[in-house]
Amino acid sequence: MRSLAVIAALFLATLLAGCGLLPEVKDETLGWSANKLYTEAKQALNENSYDSAIKYYEKLESRFPYGRFAQQAQIDLAYAYWKSGEKESALAACERFIKLHPNHPNVDYVYYLRGLINFNEDLGLMGYVSQQDMTERDPKGARESFDAFRELTNRFPDSKYTPDASLRMTYLVNALAQLEVHVARYYMKRGAYVAAINRAQFAVKSYPDVPATEEALFIIVKAYDQLGMNDLRDDAERVMRKNFPNSVYYTRGLDRPEPWWKLW
Repeated sequence: MRSLAVIAALFLATLLAGCGLLPEVKDETLGWSANKLYTEAKQALNENSYDSAIKYYEKLESRFPYGRFAQQAQIDLAYAYWKSGEKESALAACERFIKLHPNHPNVDYVYYLRGLINFNEDLGLMGYVSQQDMTERDPKGARESFDAFRELTNRFPDSKYTPDASLRMTYLVNALAQLEVHVARYYMKRGAYVAAINRAQFAVKSYPDVPATEEALFIIVKAYDQLGMNDLRDDAERVMRKNFPNSVYYTRGLDRPEPWWKLW
C-alpha cells in the first residue's frame, strides 16, 4: 500500500509539472481597438454566434467603458444575452442601461427588449413539443412583460416599437385572463364551485372585454346552478345572455375548444 501511495504521489507530481509545460492560451483580442472589437462583435451577432458576440462585447465594455462604442455595445450585449438564453443577464443589462442612460435616443428599444425577454419565457423547445398553452404556465413572466411594454407605451407613445408593444399587451391581457378561467375550469371539474366562482369573477372584473369573459360568465352560471343558488344563477345568466346571446357554451358546455393563443 505504501508503494502504491508513493507511485500515486509521483504520478500526480508529474501531471502538475506537465501543466506548466502547456503553452499559454493567448488572447486574440489583445491590442484590438474599440472599433475592431465592436466590428467583430457585431459580425458575430449578425451571424447568430451569440457566445462569441458576448465575449467581444464584454471585452469592449471592460477596456473602453467610456468610448463612443460603449453605449451601443451595452444594448447589443443585452440582446445577445437574451438570444443565448441568459435571461437574467439580459434583464440586468437592460436595467443597467436604463439607469445609466435614461435619455439615450435608443432607450425606448431597451424598454421594448425588456418586454420581449419576458414575453418569450417558456416558449422554447419544450413548449413546442408539449403544445402547452402559454396561459397554463406561471404568469409571472407575462405580468412582467406587460409591465415593461406598458412603461414603454406610456413613456414613448411615438416610439416605432409602441404599436407592436400595444399588440403584445393585448395578447398578454388575454393570456392572463384565460389563465384565471383555466383555474376556474379546474375547480369546476373537481366540484369546488365556490372557488370556481371566485376565480371566474376575478377574471371578469380584472380583465374586462377580453375573449375569456364569455367562458368566465358561463362558469359562474354553472357553478351557481350546481350550488343551488338559483337567484344568483339567474342574475349571472341574464348578464351572460345580454353580452353573449349566441354563445357556443349554451350548446357545447365547458368542453375545451382549440386554444385561441395558437392564432398569435
